[in-house]
Amino acid sequence: MASSSQKLTSACFVVLLIFVVCVLTTTKIRNIELSRSRKLKTEDSQSFNSSTIATRLQGIEWNEHAVSDPDKVAHELSALIHMSEQNNIARRKLGFFTCGNGNLIDDCWRCDHNWHKNRKHLADCGIGFGSKAIGGRDGRFYVVTDHTDEDVVNPTPGTLRHAVIQVEPLWIVFKSDMVINLKQELIMNSFKTIDARGANVHIANGACITIQYITNVIIHGLHIHDCKKTGNTKVISSPSQAGWRDLADGDAINIFGSSHIWIDHNSLSNCTDGLVDVVQGSTAITISNNHFTHHDEVMLLGHKDSYTQDKMMQVTIAYNHFGEGLKQRMPRCRHGYFHVVNNDYTHWEMYAIGGSANPTINSQGNRYAALFAKEVTKRVDTEASEWKKWNWRSEGDILVNGAFFIPSGEGASESYAHALSLTPRPASMVDSITSTAGALGCRIDKPCY
Repeated sequence: MASSSQKLTSACFVVLLIFVVCVLTTTKIRNIELSRSRKLKTEDSQSFNSSTIATRLQGIEWNEHAVSDPDKVAHELSALIHMSEQNNIARRKLGFFTCGNGNLIDDCWRCDHNWHKNRKHLADCGIGFGSKAIGGRDGRFYVVTDHTDEDVVNPTPGTLRHAVIQVEPLWIVFKSDMVINLKQELIMNSFKTIDARGANVHIANGACITIQYITNVIIHGLHIHDCKKTGNTKVISSPSQAGWRDLADGDAINIFGSSHIWIDHNSLSNCTDGLVDVVQGSTAITISNNHFTHHDEVMLLGHKDSYTQDKMMQVTIAYNHFGEGLKQRMPRCRHGYFHVVNNDYTHWEMYAIGGSANPTINSQGNRYAALFAKEVTKRVDTEASEWKKWNWRSEGDILVNGAFFIPSGEGASESYAHALSLTPRPASMVDSITSTAGALGCRIDKPCY
Protein backbone atom coordinates (compact mmCIF):
# COMPACT_ATOMS: atom_id res chain seq x y z
CA MET A 1 0.00 0.00 0.00
CA ALA A 2 1.31 3.43 -0.97
CA SER A 3 2.22 5.71 1.89
CA SER A 4 0.29 8.90 2.56
CA SER A 5 3.30 10.94 1.40
CA GLN A 6 3.35 9.04 -1.94
CA LYS A 7 -0.37 9.70 -2.43
CA LEU A 8 0.16 13.39 -1.70
CA THR A 9 3.02 13.54 -4.20
CA SER A 10 0.87 11.88 -6.89
CA ALA A 11 -2.00 14.27 -6.24
CA CYS A 12 0.30 17.27 -6.47
CA PHE A 13 1.66 15.98 -9.76
CA VAL A 14 -1.86 15.65 -11.22
CA VAL A 15 -2.78 19.19 -10.10
CA LEU A 16 0.44 20.55 -11.61
CA LEU A 17 -0.25 18.73 -14.90
CA ILE A 18 -3.77 20.15 -15.07
CA PHE A 19 -2.43 23.67 -14.41
CA VAL A 20 0.16 23.37 -17.21
CA VAL A 21 -2.50 22.15 -19.68
CA CYS A 22 -4.76 25.08 -18.75
CA VAL A 23 -1.96 27.60 -19.24
CA LEU A 24 -1.04 26.18 -22.63
CA THR A 25 -4.68 26.12 -23.73
CA THR A 26 -5.22 29.71 -22.61
CA THR A 27 -2.09 30.83 -24.42
CA LYS A 28 -3.23 29.11 -27.60
CA ILE A 29 -6.65 30.79 -27.41
CA ARG A 30 -5.03 34.20 -26.90
CA ASN A 31 -2.75 33.65 -29.87
CA ILE A 32 -5.73 32.68 -32.03
CA GLU A 33 -7.61 35.77 -30.91
CA LEU A 34 -4.63 38.00 -31.66
CA SER A 35 -4.27 36.42 -35.10
CA ARG A 36 -7.93 37.07 -35.82
CA SER A 37 -7.51 40.66 -34.69
CA ARG A 38 -5.22 41.28 -37.66
CA LYS A 39 -8.29 40.89 -39.90
CA LEU A 40 -10.50 43.24 -37.95
CA LYS A 41 -9.04 46.70 -37.57
CA THR A 42 -12.15 48.87 -37.35
CA GLU A 43 -13.90 49.65 -34.12
CA ASP A 44 -17.09 48.57 -32.38
CA SER A 45 -20.33 49.94 -33.81
CA GLN A 46 -22.17 50.41 -30.53
CA SER A 47 -23.36 54.00 -30.40
CA PHE A 48 -23.53 56.53 -27.59
CA ASN A 49 -26.64 57.68 -25.79
CA SER A 50 -26.77 61.43 -26.49
CA SER A 51 -27.90 62.48 -23.05
CA THR A 52 -25.20 60.38 -21.42
CA ILE A 53 -22.53 61.93 -23.60
CA ALA A 54 -23.78 65.42 -22.81
CA THR A 55 -23.45 64.63 -19.11
CA ARG A 56 -19.97 63.21 -19.51
CA LEU A 57 -18.77 66.22 -21.43
CA GLN A 58 -19.65 68.52 -18.57
CA GLY A 59 -16.53 70.23 -17.34
CA ILE A 60 -15.08 70.59 -20.87
CA GLU A 61 -14.93 74.26 -21.80
CA TRP A 62 -16.84 74.61 -25.06
CA ASN A 63 -15.56 76.89 -27.77
CA GLU A 64 -17.77 79.91 -28.32
CA HIS A 65 -18.44 78.82 -31.90
CA ALA A 66 -19.84 75.41 -30.99
CA VAL A 67 -23.55 74.69 -31.21
CA SER A 68 -25.10 75.35 -27.82
CA ASP A 69 -27.97 72.88 -28.21
CA PRO A 70 -26.42 69.53 -29.14
CA ASP A 71 -29.66 67.62 -28.49
CA LYS A 72 -31.03 68.85 -31.80
CA VAL A 73 -28.34 66.98 -33.72
CA ALA A 74 -29.66 63.75 -35.19
CA HIS A 75 -27.82 60.65 -34.04
CA GLU A 76 -27.37 59.31 -37.57
CA LEU A 77 -25.09 56.46 -38.51
CA SER A 78 -24.92 55.37 -42.14
CA ALA A 79 -24.44 51.87 -43.47
CA LEU A 80 -20.73 52.65 -43.70
CA ILE A 81 -20.33 52.15 -39.98
CA HIS A 82 -22.33 48.94 -39.88
CA MET A 83 -20.29 47.51 -42.74
CA SER A 84 -16.91 48.33 -41.21
CA GLU A 85 -17.55 47.87 -37.49
CA GLN A 86 -17.32 44.49 -35.67
CA ASN A 87 -13.87 45.49 -34.60
CA ASN A 88 -11.74 43.31 -32.46
CA ILE A 89 -13.90 42.41 -29.54
CA ALA A 90 -11.56 39.51 -28.98
CA ARG A 91 -8.55 41.81 -29.17
CA ARG A 92 -9.96 44.17 -26.58
CA LYS A 93 -10.41 41.30 -24.14
CA LEU A 94 -6.64 40.89 -24.23
CA GLY A 95 -6.07 43.83 -21.92
CA PHE A 96 -2.42 43.01 -21.40
CA PHE A 97 -1.71 44.00 -25.01
CA THR A 98 -2.91 47.57 -24.55
CA CYS A 99 -0.55 48.82 -21.89
CA GLY A 100 3.12 48.16 -21.35
CA ASN A 101 3.55 46.31 -24.65
CA GLY A 102 6.57 48.27 -25.88
CA ASN A 103 4.58 50.79 -27.91
CA LEU A 104 6.03 54.04 -26.56
CA ILE A 105 3.03 56.11 -27.63
CA ASP A 106 0.32 53.87 -26.23
CA ASP A 107 2.26 53.15 -23.05
CA CYS A 108 2.32 56.91 -22.46
CA TRP A 109 -1.46 57.43 -22.34
CA ARG A 110 -3.49 54.22 -22.68
CA CYS A 111 -2.52 52.95 -19.25
CA ASP A 112 -4.65 55.78 -17.82
CA HIS A 113 -8.25 54.58 -17.37
CA ASN A 114 -9.24 58.25 -17.02
CA TRP A 115 -7.77 59.13 -20.43
CA HIS A 116 -10.96 61.04 -21.33
CA LYS A 117 -10.36 63.44 -18.44
CA ASN A 118 -6.75 63.95 -19.52
CA ARG A 119 -7.14 64.12 -23.29
CA LYS A 120 -4.43 66.69 -23.85
CA HIS A 121 -1.82 64.40 -22.31
CA LEU A 122 -1.75 62.76 -25.76
CA ALA A 123 0.26 65.77 -27.02
CA ASP A 124 3.09 64.75 -24.68
CA CYS A 125 3.27 61.22 -26.12
CA GLY A 126 4.59 61.83 -29.63
CA ILE A 127 7.70 60.11 -30.94
CA GLY A 128 10.01 60.55 -33.88
CA PHE A 129 10.52 63.58 -36.06
CA GLY A 130 6.99 64.85 -35.37
CA SER A 131 7.25 64.46 -31.61
CA LYS A 132 7.12 68.21 -30.96
CA ALA A 133 3.72 68.60 -32.62
CA ILE A 134 1.45 69.94 -29.87
CA GLY A 135 -1.69 70.45 -31.91
CA GLY A 136 -4.32 72.32 -29.92
CA ARG A 137 -2.85 71.46 -26.53
CA ASP A 138 -2.77 75.08 -25.37
CA GLY A 139 -6.29 75.92 -26.54
CA ARG A 140 -9.84 75.18 -25.53
CA PHE A 141 -11.98 72.18 -26.40
CA TYR A 142 -14.29 72.41 -29.40
CA VAL A 143 -17.04 69.78 -29.49
CA VAL A 144 -18.23 68.80 -32.97
CA THR A 145 -21.96 68.23 -32.76
CA ASP A 146 -23.01 68.38 -36.42
CA HIS A 147 -21.89 65.89 -39.07
CA THR A 148 -22.97 68.01 -42.05
CA ASP A 149 -20.85 70.03 -44.47
CA GLU A 150 -23.40 71.95 -46.49
CA ASP A 151 -21.60 75.28 -46.91
CA VAL A 152 -17.83 75.20 -47.53
CA VAL A 153 -17.54 79.01 -47.54
CA ASN A 154 -19.70 79.80 -44.48
CA PRO A 155 -19.60 76.61 -42.41
CA THR A 156 -22.14 76.00 -39.69
CA PRO A 157 -20.86 76.35 -36.09
CA GLY A 158 -20.53 72.91 -34.54
CA THR A 159 -19.25 71.28 -37.73
CA LEU A 160 -15.75 69.92 -38.21
CA ARG A 161 -15.05 72.45 -40.97
CA HIS A 162 -15.99 75.34 -38.69
CA ALA A 163 -13.66 73.96 -36.01
CA VAL A 164 -10.51 73.44 -38.08
CA ILE A 165 -10.47 76.89 -39.74
CA GLN A 166 -10.37 78.85 -36.47
CA VAL A 167 -7.25 80.92 -35.79
CA GLU A 168 -6.95 80.00 -32.13
CA PRO A 169 -5.52 76.67 -30.91
CA LEU A 170 -8.30 74.09 -30.43
CA TRP A 171 -8.56 70.52 -29.20
CA ILE A 172 -11.43 69.15 -31.32
CA VAL A 173 -13.55 66.26 -30.01
CA PHE A 174 -16.84 64.68 -31.11
CA LYS A 175 -20.10 64.54 -29.20
CA SER A 176 -21.23 61.28 -30.82
CA ASP A 177 -20.57 58.77 -33.57
CA MET A 178 -20.88 60.31 -37.01
CA VAL A 179 -20.11 59.94 -40.72
CA ILE A 180 -18.84 63.18 -42.25
CA ASN A 181 -19.24 63.51 -46.01
CA LEU A 182 -17.07 66.50 -46.93
CA LYS A 183 -18.24 68.40 -50.00
CA GLN A 184 -14.76 69.89 -50.57
CA GLU A 185 -11.31 69.35 -49.06
CA LEU A 186 -11.06 70.15 -45.36
CA ILE A 187 -8.45 72.93 -45.17
CA MET A 188 -7.01 73.10 -41.66
CA ASN A 189 -5.43 75.93 -39.70
CA SER A 190 -2.38 75.67 -37.40
CA PHE A 191 -2.43 74.40 -33.79
CA LYS A 192 -5.34 71.98 -34.10
CA THR A 193 -5.90 68.51 -32.72
CA ILE A 194 -8.64 66.30 -34.17
CA ASP A 195 -9.22 63.76 -31.40
CA ALA A 196 -11.89 61.17 -32.24
CA ARG A 197 -11.36 59.03 -29.13
CA GLY A 198 -14.69 58.15 -27.53
CA ALA A 199 -16.62 58.34 -30.79
CA ASN A 200 -16.71 56.40 -34.03
CA VAL A 201 -15.98 59.03 -36.68
CA HIS A 202 -15.72 58.36 -40.41
CA ILE A 203 -14.65 60.85 -43.06
CA ALA A 204 -15.82 59.08 -46.18
CA ASN A 205 -17.19 59.19 -49.71
CA GLY A 206 -16.19 62.77 -50.43
CA ALA A 207 -13.28 65.12 -49.99
CA CYS A 208 -10.75 64.58 -47.21
CA ILE A 209 -8.05 66.45 -45.25
CA THR A 210 -5.57 69.07 -46.49
CA ILE A 211 -2.74 70.33 -44.24
CA GLN A 212 -1.17 73.16 -46.23
CA TYR A 213 1.41 75.76 -45.16
CA ILE A 214 0.61 75.32 -41.46
CA THR A 215 2.22 73.85 -38.37
CA ASN A 216 1.41 71.83 -35.23
CA VAL A 217 -1.39 69.47 -36.15
CA ILE A 218 -2.38 66.15 -34.52
CA ILE A 219 -4.91 63.86 -36.19
CA HIS A 220 -5.93 60.90 -34.06
CA GLY A 221 -8.58 58.21 -34.20
CA LEU A 222 -10.37 58.78 -37.52
CA HIS A 223 -11.61 56.32 -40.13
CA ILE A 224 -10.79 57.93 -43.48
CA HIS A 225 -11.79 56.11 -46.63
CA ASP A 226 -13.23 56.37 -50.15
CA CYS A 227 -11.92 59.91 -50.67
CA LYS A 228 -12.79 61.47 -54.04
CA LYS A 229 -11.38 64.16 -56.28
CA THR A 230 -13.01 67.52 -55.63
CA GLY A 231 -12.23 71.18 -56.24
CA ASN A 232 -12.51 73.92 -58.84
CA THR A 233 -14.51 75.95 -56.39
CA LYS A 234 -14.17 78.39 -53.50
CA VAL A 235 -13.37 76.93 -50.03
CA ILE A 236 -12.83 78.63 -46.66
CA SER A 237 -9.43 78.24 -44.96
CA SER A 238 -9.77 80.71 -42.05
CA PRO A 239 -12.60 82.82 -40.61
CA SER A 240 -11.54 85.71 -42.85
CA GLN A 241 -10.21 83.89 -45.90
CA ALA A 242 -11.91 81.84 -48.61
CA GLY A 243 -10.13 81.19 -51.88
CA TRP A 244 -10.37 79.31 -55.13
CA ARG A 245 -9.19 75.70 -54.97
CA ASP A 246 -8.05 73.77 -58.02
CA LEU A 247 -8.79 70.07 -58.41
CA ALA A 248 -7.74 68.07 -55.35
CA ASP A 249 -6.20 64.62 -55.94
CA GLY A 250 -8.36 62.66 -53.54
CA ASP A 251 -5.76 61.92 -50.83
CA ALA A 252 -6.96 60.84 -47.40
CA ILE A 253 -4.44 63.24 -45.81
CA ASN A 254 -2.32 65.63 -47.87
CA ILE A 255 0.52 67.42 -46.05
CA PHE A 256 1.87 70.27 -48.18
CA GLY A 257 4.59 72.71 -47.11
CA SER A 258 3.89 72.04 -43.40
CA SER A 259 5.82 71.02 -40.29
CA HIS A 260 5.35 69.40 -36.88
CA ILE A 261 2.54 67.09 -37.93
CA TRP A 262 1.54 63.86 -36.16
CA ILE A 263 -0.84 61.34 -37.77
CA ASP A 264 -1.66 58.62 -35.21
CA HIS A 265 -4.09 55.69 -34.76
CA ASN A 266 -6.18 56.23 -37.88
CA SER A 267 -7.68 53.62 -40.22
CA LEU A 268 -7.17 54.57 -43.87
CA SER A 269 -8.25 52.80 -47.06
CA ASN A 270 -9.48 52.97 -50.63
CA CYS A 271 -8.94 56.56 -51.74
CA THR A 272 -8.54 58.00 -55.23
CA ASP A 273 -4.88 58.99 -54.84
CA GLY A 274 -2.68 58.50 -51.75
CA LEU A 275 -3.58 57.66 -48.17
CA VAL A 276 -0.91 59.99 -46.71
CA ASP A 277 1.13 62.27 -48.99
CA VAL A 278 3.88 64.52 -47.61
CA VAL A 279 5.21 66.99 -50.18
CA GLN A 280 6.56 70.45 -51.00
CA GLY A 281 9.15 70.91 -48.24
CA SER A 282 7.13 69.44 -45.38
CA THR A 283 9.19 68.13 -42.47
CA ALA A 284 9.09 67.07 -38.79
CA ILE A 285 6.39 64.46 -39.51
CA THR A 286 5.44 61.29 -37.62
CA ILE A 287 3.02 58.74 -39.08
CA SER A 288 2.34 56.15 -36.38
CA ASN A 289 -0.06 53.42 -35.24
CA ASN A 290 -2.15 53.63 -38.39
CA HIS A 291 -3.82 50.72 -40.17
CA PHE A 292 -3.58 50.89 -43.97
CA THR A 293 -5.66 48.57 -46.17
CA HIS A 294 -7.10 48.15 -49.68
CA HIS A 295 -5.19 50.75 -51.61
CA ASP A 296 -2.69 51.04 -54.46
CA GLU A 297 -0.27 53.94 -53.86
CA VAL A 298 -0.25 54.18 -50.07
CA MET A 299 2.22 56.91 -49.11
CA LEU A 300 4.26 59.45 -51.07
CA LEU A 301 7.05 61.32 -49.28
CA GLY A 302 8.58 63.93 -51.54
CA HIS A 303 7.05 66.05 -54.31
CA LYS A 304 9.08 65.17 -57.41
CA ASP A 305 12.67 64.38 -58.31
CA SER A 306 13.40 67.95 -59.41
CA TYR A 307 12.01 69.50 -56.20
CA THR A 308 15.23 69.71 -54.21
CA GLN A 309 13.66 71.62 -51.28
CA ASP A 310 12.58 68.19 -50.03
CA LYS A 311 16.20 67.35 -49.21
CA MET A 312 15.60 68.44 -45.60
CA MET A 313 12.40 66.42 -45.21
CA GLN A 314 12.42 64.14 -42.15
CA VAL A 315 9.60 61.63 -41.63
CA THR A 316 9.16 58.86 -39.07
CA ILE A 317 7.03 55.84 -40.08
CA ALA A 318 6.50 53.85 -36.87
CA TYR A 319 4.24 51.17 -35.35
CA ASN A 320 1.92 50.99 -38.38
CA HIS A 321 0.25 47.89 -39.80
CA PHE A 322 0.39 47.71 -43.59
CA GLY A 323 -2.37 45.21 -44.16
CA GLU A 324 -4.70 43.58 -46.63
CA GLY A 325 -5.05 44.73 -50.22
CA LEU A 326 -2.02 47.06 -50.49
CA LYS A 327 0.15 47.27 -53.61
CA GLN A 328 3.02 49.76 -53.28
CA ARG A 329 4.48 52.95 -51.72
CA MET A 330 4.78 52.09 -48.03
CA PRO A 331 6.39 54.63 -48.43
CA ARG A 332 7.77 55.89 -51.77
CA CYS A 333 10.47 58.46 -50.92
CA ARG A 334 12.41 61.31 -52.53
CA HIS A 335 15.46 63.30 -51.41
CA GLY A 336 14.96 63.41 -47.62
CA TYR A 337 15.53 61.27 -44.52
CA PHE A 338 13.11 58.52 -43.63
CA HIS A 339 13.08 56.36 -40.51
CA VAL A 340 10.94 53.23 -40.99
CA VAL A 341 10.79 51.56 -37.59
CA ASN A 342 8.83 48.72 -35.93
CA ASN A 343 6.12 48.42 -38.56
CA ASP A 344 4.31 45.25 -39.58
CA TYR A 345 4.14 44.61 -43.33
CA THR A 346 1.82 41.75 -44.22
CA HIS A 347 0.78 42.71 -47.78
CA TRP A 348 2.48 44.31 -50.76
CA GLU A 349 1.79 43.27 -54.32
CA MET A 350 4.58 45.24 -56.05
CA TYR A 351 6.99 46.56 -53.40
CA ALA A 352 6.89 47.90 -49.84
CA ILE A 353 9.57 50.63 -49.77
CA GLY A 354 10.62 52.54 -52.85
CA GLY A 355 12.25 55.77 -53.88
CA SER A 356 14.13 57.96 -56.29
CA ALA A 357 16.37 61.05 -56.15
CA ASN A 358 18.74 59.65 -53.50
CA PRO A 359 16.64 59.46 -50.30
CA THR A 360 18.17 58.06 -47.11
CA ILE A 361 16.08 55.16 -45.80
CA ASN A 362 16.76 53.64 -42.40
CA SER A 363 14.68 50.47 -41.91
CA GLN A 364 14.94 49.13 -38.36
CA GLY A 365 13.06 46.49 -36.41
CA ASN A 366 10.30 45.91 -38.96
CA ARG A 367 8.63 42.66 -39.94
CA TYR A 368 8.30 42.08 -43.68
CA ALA A 369 6.15 39.03 -44.48
CA ALA A 370 6.06 38.40 -48.23
CA LEU A 371 2.73 37.27 -49.65
CA PHE A 372 3.05 38.16 -53.35
CA ALA A 373 6.27 39.91 -54.37
CA LYS A 374 9.32 38.89 -52.36
CA GLU A 375 11.45 42.02 -52.73
CA VAL A 376 10.78 44.72 -50.17
CA THR A 377 12.61 47.51 -52.02
CA LYS A 378 12.32 49.26 -55.38
CA ARG A 379 14.52 51.99 -56.87
CA VAL A 380 12.21 53.82 -59.24
CA ASP A 381 13.41 54.64 -62.78
CA THR A 382 17.09 54.70 -61.78
CA GLU A 383 20.10 52.77 -63.07
CA ALA A 384 21.90 50.49 -60.62
CA SER A 385 25.12 52.43 -61.10
CA GLU A 386 23.34 55.40 -59.55
CA TRP A 387 21.18 53.85 -56.83
CA LYS A 388 24.05 51.79 -55.44
CA LYS A 389 25.31 55.08 -53.95
CA TRP A 390 22.06 55.70 -52.03
CA ASN A 391 22.04 54.99 -48.30
CA TRP A 392 19.35 52.36 -47.75
CA ARG A 393 19.82 49.89 -44.94
CA SER A 394 17.94 47.14 -43.13
CA GLU A 395 18.96 46.69 -39.51
CA GLY A 396 17.30 44.18 -37.20
CA ASP A 397 14.38 43.56 -39.56
CA ILE A 398 12.60 40.19 -39.70
CA LEU A 399 12.15 38.96 -43.27
CA VAL A 400 9.53 36.22 -43.60
CA ASN A 401 8.43 33.85 -46.39
CA GLY A 402 11.26 34.70 -48.74
CA ALA A 403 11.11 38.47 -48.33
CA PHE A 404 14.39 40.25 -49.03
CA PHE A 405 15.67 43.81 -48.70
CA ILE A 406 18.41 45.06 -51.05
CA PRO A 407 20.61 47.55 -49.19
CA SER A 408 22.83 50.11 -50.85
CA GLY A 409 25.31 52.88 -50.12
CA GLU A 410 28.36 53.08 -47.96
CA GLY A 411 26.40 53.54 -44.74
CA ALA A 412 27.59 57.08 -44.08
CA SER A 413 27.06 57.73 -40.39
CA GLU A 414 26.10 61.36 -40.91
CA SER A 415 23.38 60.41 -43.38
CA TYR A 416 21.84 57.80 -41.08
CA ALA A 417 22.04 60.17 -38.13
CA HIS A 418 19.63 62.44 -40.03
CA ALA A 419 17.36 59.41 -40.54
CA LEU A 420 17.29 58.22 -36.92
CA SER A 421 14.37 59.50 -34.87
CA LEU A 422 13.94 57.00 -32.02
CA THR A 423 15.48 53.83 -30.66
CA PRO A 424 13.90 50.80 -32.35
CA ARG A 425 12.51 47.89 -30.37
CA PRO A 426 13.42 44.33 -31.41
CA ALA A 427 11.46 43.18 -34.44
CA SER A 428 10.22 40.25 -32.36
CA MET A 429 8.02 42.78 -30.51
CA VAL A 430 6.29 44.07 -33.66
CA ASP A 431 3.26 41.81 -33.20
CA SER A 432 2.40 43.30 -29.81
CA ILE A 433 3.49 46.85 -30.68
CA THR A 434 1.16 47.00 -33.71
CA SER A 435 -1.64 44.74 -32.44
CA THR A 436 -4.07 47.66 -32.07
CA ALA A 437 -2.95 49.82 -35.00
CA GLY A 438 -5.76 51.88 -36.49
CA ALA A 439 -8.66 53.76 -34.96
CA LEU A 440 -9.26 52.50 -31.43
CA GLY A 441 -12.50 51.46 -29.78
CA CYS A 442 -12.28 54.03 -27.01
CA ARG A 443 -15.41 54.70 -24.97
CA ILE A 444 -15.83 57.30 -22.26
CA ASP A 445 -15.31 56.01 -18.70
CA LYS A 446 -13.76 52.77 -19.99
CA PRO A 447 -10.17 51.68 -20.66
CA CYS A 448 -9.16 52.53 -24.21
CA TYR A 449 -8.73 49.04 -25.70
